[in-house]
Parts: sequence; C-alpha cells; structure tokens
Amino acid sequence: MTRLARSRPFLWLVLAIPGIWILWRWAFTPDDYGFGHAIGDSGDWAAWLLMVTLAVTPARLMFRKNAVVQYLMRHRRDLGVASFAYAAGHTVIYLANKAAIAPVLEEMTAPDMLTGWLALALFVPLAITSNDASMRMLKRSWKRLHRLVYPAAILMFVHWVLAAFDPTTAYWHIAVLAVIEIVRIILQRR
Repeated sequence: MTRLARSRPFLWLVLAIPGIWILWRWAFTPDDYGFGHAIGDSGDWAAWLLMVTLAVTPARLMFRKNAVVQYLMRHRRDLGVASFAYAAGHTVIYLANKAAIAPVLEEMTAPDMLTGWLALALFVPLAITSNDASMRMLKRSWKRLHRLVYPAAILMFVHWVLAAFDPTTAYWHIAVLAVIEIVRIILQRR
C-alpha cells in the first residue's frame, strides 16, 4: 500500500480529483455551479499548486531530512505541471464561456486578461520541459529556463487581483507567496 501511495500515477490521480469535481459540477449542476465557480476554482487550484511547488525549495532548505519534504522534492515537477494543467483548464473554461474568438481578442489587451495570457505563455515552456529528457538535453539551461516560474507567478497573481470581483483573497495569497520567496532567498544566501 505504501508503494502505491508513493507512485506517480497515484499522485496524478489525487491531483486530478479537484479538476474532475470542477468539471462534473459545471457539467451536471450548471445552475448551482456556473462559469464563475468553475473559472474561480480552476484558478484557485492553479495558484495553490504553484505556491506548494515554490514552497518546496525553502522547505528543503529548512527540513532536509523530513520525509514529506523529500517526497515533495521528488515530485516538485509533477506539482508544477499540475498547476499548469489547472491554469490551462482555467483558460479552456474562459474560452468555452466566450464561445467565439472575437470577444477573446477584444478583451485580450485589458490588463487583467493580458497578465493572465502572459503568465500562461511563460508556463507553457516550463510545462513542456518538466521531464527528465528535457533536463538531460538542456543541461544547465534547464535551470535558467525554469527560473521563469518567478515572473510567471507574479503575473498570475497580478491577473488574479485585476480579474477578481473582490481581490482580498488574492492579496492574502500574494502575501503568502511573498513570505515563501523571502524565506527562500534568505535561506539560499546562508
């Protein structure tokens, strides 16, 4: 049982459960769980998984021998790709709601949408190269490329603040992200 719980397919099953729940509720209870809930929940999961992914480095620097931290280190790329999957799902839900290219293009240059599109554009090469073959092929460049996660995270949270009806929750998440990054920088400089 322990081997199953540590397996990558099991992790992906667990990571997919919120997405399946979002899709099920949006498809089968659209009156109770409409576009607003689906777009919000998919964006929330993208943000939460990104924050966990970014928190792995400071956790590793503080608690090297902790079994949970070691597990997260081994699966950090999986968490990052899952974050991208929820962001991509968030985008698909947005596009499905618009149902035509004209309104998407019309809104694309608005600050709230532009920051979201830019964040997604930065996440695409990160998701594509989050595998062992890309790491071997890119060598040291892989790490440089994956530092794009920091500007992508900033753009994602700016998108959330600008697009939200009430940005209070987004501000709280930005504060947590700032703490994670400050701790990471302090620990890496030691």
